[in-house]
Amino acid sequence: MEDRLSPRPLSGHQAVLTHGRYRAEIASIGASLRSLTYEGRDLIVPFAADEVRPVFRGATLVPWPNRIASGRYTFEGKTYQLPLTEPDRNNSLHGLGIWEDWSIGSSTPDSVTFCLRIPAQEGYPFDVAVQSTFTLDEEGLRWAVTATNLSTVASPFGVASHAYLTAGAGHVNEWTLSLPADRVLEVSPDRLLPVALRSVDSFSHGTLDFRSPRLIEDSFIDHAFTQLRPSDDGMSHVALTAADGQGVAMTWDAGPLPWVQVHTADRPEPELNRCGLAVEPMSCPPDAFNSGTDLVVLAPGDTYPLPSWKSPSLRRSLTRPCHG
Repeated sequence: MEDRLSPRPLSGHQAVLTHGRYRAEIASIGASLRSLTYEGRDLIVPFAADEVRPVFRGATLVPWPNRIASGRYTFEGKTYQLPLTEPDRNNSLHGLGIWEDWSIGSSTPDSVTFCLRIPAQEGYPFDVAVQSTFTLDEEGLRWAVTATNLSTVASPFGVASHAYLTAGAGHVNEWTLSLPADRVLEVSPDRLLPVALRSVDSFSHGTLDFRSPRLIEDSFIDHAFTQLRPSDDGMSHVALTAADGQGVAMTWDAGPLPWVQVHTADRPEPELNRCGLAVEPMSCPPDAFNSGTDLVVLAPGDTYPLPSWKSPSLRRSLTRPCHG
């Protein structure tokens, strides 16, 4: 009780990890990666501990990523209505865990696990326990999520992380993006809901084709990409580099995470506008609770990632510095 009534930063309880030249800070509200540095250089856009987390930076998105149209979906013959957390677009955005205060289940100097039992509610009457683990090692920061359905019925589920990568000083216009994805999801301009899956070379005259690294310049990106081309190690890679050759890369297993949302952070606030590039590996695309596309269905007792997705690695995502 005393801990709950004690003063604390607005972003919640803090976990600080160190390993070699890396340092990471994670906040308990939303199990949010608040800061990640290598030799003191930011690899993500940080936010302060005593600050309400801006624009979902670093949050763990469960039990769905992205949007559900009108917050309404039908699952196994029953229709549910979720709170409209994106009122301007009449959608439910980024799940139910983003403003929950996750508890710390275990920690070491270079690893921490945050735990959340998603409260069953009218719009999501399922009992799902989630663990979000952050680990630093000599390769970078690793992020992994597991979720177990404790309900007596099946539950729909999706997950993503929401880091904003930074290649260094300046803004996204000045950075080079490598995004080896063959397909992009066209979305409606008003609500950002799925319209059709397109090839990146033909959609919008190829403006979203970053399979060959090139400058972002004034490109606007707020789209989900899929059909990710794996590297020789079988993993998906996105890299962001500045003119001096320094930058940041993210790597993940496209088995459980076959989609990635990329956003150039176009905002009306000058201090937030195009200050970093959101790179969000996702288990499913926008509005998957309605379309069923790549939707995870957890039977009672099932744990995500499902057994068929446990190769080549249980480690879902790796963020590290890179050099052009």
